[in-house]
Amino acid sequence: MSETNTQKAAEKHEFSAEVGRLLDLVVHALYSDREIFLRELVANAADATDKRRFEALTDSALALPENASIRINPDKSQKELTISDDGVGMTHDELAQNLGTIARSGTRAFGEKLNAAKPEDRPSLIGQFGVGFYAAFMVADRVDVTSRKAGSDEAWTWSSDGKGAFTLTPASRSTPGTDIVLHMKDDADEFLDSWRLRSIIRKWADHISWPITLRETKEDGTTEDQAANEGTALWSKPKSEITPEQYAEFYRHVSHAFDEPYATLHWRAEGVTEFTALLFLPSARPFDFMEQSRESRIHLHVRRMFITDEAELVPNWMRFVQGVVDTEDLPLNVSREMLQATPVLARIRKAVTKRVLSEISKRAKEADSGFNTFWENFGAVIKEGLWEDAEHRTEIAGFARFHSTYSDDLITLDDYISRMKDGQDAIYYLTGDSLDALKSSAQLEGFRARGLEVLLLSDPVDGFWPERLSSYQEKPLRSVTHSHGDLEKFESVEADTTEAADVEKLVPALKDALGDQVKDVRSTVRLTGSAVVITSDGGPDLTMQRLMRRSGQAMPAMPPILEINPKHPLIKALAERVAKGESVKDYATVLLDLARVQEGEPLPDPTGFGRSLATLLAGPAAE
Repeated sequence: MSETNTQKAAEKHEFSAEVGRLLDLVVHALYSDREIFLRELVANAADATDKRRFEALTDSALALPENASIRINPDKSQKELTISDDGVGMTHDELAQNLGTIARSGTRAFGEKLNAAKPEDRPSLIGQFGVGFYAAFMVADRVDVTSRKAGSDEAWTWSSDGKGAFTLTPASRSTPGTDIVLHMKDDADEFLDSWRLRSIIRKWADHISWPITLRETKEDGTTEDQAANEGTALWSKPKSEITPEQYAEFYRHVSHAFDEPYATLHWRAEGVTEFTALLFLPSARPFDFMEQSRESRIHLHVRRMFITDEAELVPNWMRFVQGVVDTEDLPLNVSREMLQATPVLARIRKAVTKRVLSEISKRAKEADSGFNTFWENFGAVIKEGLWEDAEHRTEIAGFARFHSTYSDDLITLDDYISRMKDGQDAIYYLTGDSLDALKSSAQLEGFRARGLEVLLLSDPVDGFWPERLSSYQEKPLRSVTHSHGDLEKFESVEADTTEAADVEKLVPALKDALGDQVKDVRSTVRLTGSAVVITSDGGPDLTMQRLMRRSGQAMPAMPPILEINPKHPLIKALAERVAKGESVKDYATVLLDLARVQEGEPLPDPTGFGRSLATLLAGPAAE
């Protein structure tokens, strides 16, 4: 330890009240699966050692010792369990940041999810919310973390009892790396027994490539460090020698999740480019999945050595895929810049993407409930491929699933086409902010009355991809908001003897009253129960306009078209007023605002709308 570091004083930092509550939840609500703490700490040690080895490729001063390992030392007399590694280590600031903040997904959300979960489901939440290190407090009254950053002489100790605060104290460590000392609780003695620790390591960490040693006490009182894991890269083994349980545990290790993989893909590619891949499709979506980075995090290895998880081995829309790709066709000291340019990696990307796409397509054709669940979890991400992946757009469209007005079950575009009415030449869809809102949208009234099925698209990306896909099986995709003229080609399947009002004078009166607030006012057959609706005529539909405004993009003012239902009592009453020479100016803006409210559009003057509506409602009462 340097002289400068010894002069620094200990620091005390407070956890926020919310973090304190979360730590309490982790300690008590996950009590039944306490052994998971060791899995998390060993996985963190392996990641730190991988990182140092990678950084040493470009900085020899960071080179690992020849006997680099993860060491576990139980001490029953002191009731302490120590996990040590030779990894990259942490600085003072990194200790404060990495261990002083918790649950990036949100502690409140974690607590709510944990309270609502069944007891048997609670352990999986550790992986979903990234609170693995804090599982140590399930077995320890206090945790001390002493770390020295590779390339630095300074060491610091982070210490906390998990009850509201942590301290940072100057420390010493002869070599870079990290020591985690758990001061065990009285009821956690089992985790100081060598046989118990060995069984946990075999269960959770046998595939970790770094040697894991366990200090065991002999009968004569002496101690000996013994190998505790096999340390063989699972992907290098023949598939016939790997059990489903081993695949599942490796998936949990590489993904930091606790669900069972939905699909496992393990193959060796030979030819111009050779590589081995072990990839997984998850069965559950992490809580903060949509908030995570859009880049793929598949691990790239060269000759079993971890290189990076930023090689982007699959397109962004496949970022849910987890696993490892290992090749001998790249140099060990490959840089990120080289990765982006080398044709070897380009060939690997193409082959991996093709294989994953083939697996998803195969699963989709099986048409079981498992795929529907998978789609509910990751469909919103996969549909990004319809927008940005021109090469695979048609394949994605073939297995994509959608909600529609036909039934509550998810359907494919082929299902939709098989039910198209005679004379129907387009696939109709409606986009919106939520499925429930779409189901009750006034835009659908005319389509339902004519038995025309409409796709209901409620994910944010749904506002964009139909424009890029354009058509499927030579059938154009058409928003119902742009399909005013289409309805006139089909007879209504619902009996409707309601007489329509003569709106020949009302339409120009409303248009004159609204001025440049609307592009046009017209009578429509798309409505059966609502009085009015707004649509767009060419250009981005209303949902697309809202999305662009929310994302901060410049969106020029595009006045909507106001369509009125000549069979509605309100429109009939207004038509009679105009026929008598009375003004409908006070009603015009209210009608437009009513249509905006129906579509989820913001009102330009909510206060004015409220006053106008109150005045009109009070009119008949005052009379």
